[in-house]
Amino acid sequence: MNAPDNSLKAAPTPADLTIDNVRAAAARIDGAVVKTPMMHSITLSEITGADIWLKFENLQFTAAYKERGALNALLHLTDQQMQRGVIAASAGNHSQGLSYHGTRLGVPVTIVMPKTTPTVKVMQTESVGGNVVLEGETFDEAYAHALELKEQRGLTFVHPFDDPHVAAGAGTVALEMLDLKQDFDCLVTPIGGGGLISGMSTVARAMNPDIEIVGVQAGLFPSMFAHIKGEKRDCGGDTLAEGIAVKKPGAFTSQVIAERVDDILLVGEPVLEKAVALLLQIEKTVVEGAGAAGLAAVLDNPERFKGKSIGLVLCGGNIDTRLLANVLLRDLARQGRLARLRVTLQDRPGALFKVMRLFDAHNVNIIEIYHQRIFTTLPAKGLITDIECEARDAEQVERLVEALRGANYKVQVVELN
Repeated sequence: MNAPDNSLKAAPTPADLTIDNVRAAAARIDGAVVKTPMMHSITLSEITGADIWLKFENLQFTAAYKERGALNALLHLTDQQMQRGVIAASAGNHSQGLSYHGTRLGVPVTIVMPKTTPTVKVMQTESVGGNVVLEGETFDEAYAHALELKEQRGLTFVHPFDDPHVAAGAGTVALEMLDLKQDFDCLVTPIGGGGLISGMSTVARAMNPDIEIVGVQAGLFPSMFAHIKGEKRDCGGDTLAEGIAVKKPGAFTSQVIAERVDDILLVGEPVLEKAVALLLQIEKTVVEGAGAAGLAAVLDNPERFKGKSIGLVLCGGNIDTRLLANVLLRDLARQGRLARLRVTLQDRPGALFKVMRLFDAHNVNIIEIYHQRIFTTLPAKGLITDIECEARDAEQVERLVEALRGANYKVQVVELN
């Protein structure tokens, strides 16, 4: 026998998400989720020219705010629905929150994830009790498969964002922030499907209507941006912020956002990488790409946020360690502290040694050396040498390049996109 058919229920509207719903969710989940700290960042404030406050949702047990909404939704289920189990589609963080709290409550949890989901998120979901099914290349393909399994197995679907209970649970983030500081000028919040910003904007509008609510999407996945602005934009690509890489915005959340959110900004991949690196280097905290999207927007729009008091949610910290290493190294390259110099040499004894003497004279550390003799357009006695090196800053590398060219070497600085 299948679970009760909910298809005849009226579609939710913004009226189904109020400050009272969020306060009730806060009471319901109290003691089962972490009331994460909110801290003022002096250094990030100096860098951005704004007054930056960070809400560390990456310190939840599953390292993301998603458990708030997942738990609130679970606690609305009937005993029969809990016994049968639940299913969800997720790029990772919703799956972990639902699996963790479902297991804790004795509710079987099935999660359908895109095949592109980072391994760390799959492993962490399984480690907290979720049964993971990998299907499709995108969230939307995984979502469609989850709906099929829901019907086949008589499970209850817990949507990762397009649900008033989930959005109300997410809104408890803003409740905690504004209980500590009500005079924010602006809350800058990542948007994937829109659950987090729906809940947060609901709280902000009720507690301080003067707060500006700004959403942020990855430039490769501008689905909510395009929907709200009535534009047609392509969605797709390998974004660092896979947690907010949603092609189809929520029907319910898009209504809330249209009513309660002031603006949506898009950020590119380089500034997302920079934000992840800055949070690790300055705040000593690990965030995933989606978790750094708010800071990325402030970095990318300094004049828009200059002098304002900004609340940012570090909404998740589940990032693959190898990917994080790449992000940090690429950030060093963009700063000029790592460089790759392509030097054309003659293939003869002592040629490389002479170049090394110039590196030594400028106190630039050599990390790797690559020779290319065959696949070049040079004469047979010529070779290309790529030298990866480490310096204090970009100016030190520039002085080395000038010295190499002054010694009649042909040098090309290999640029990072």
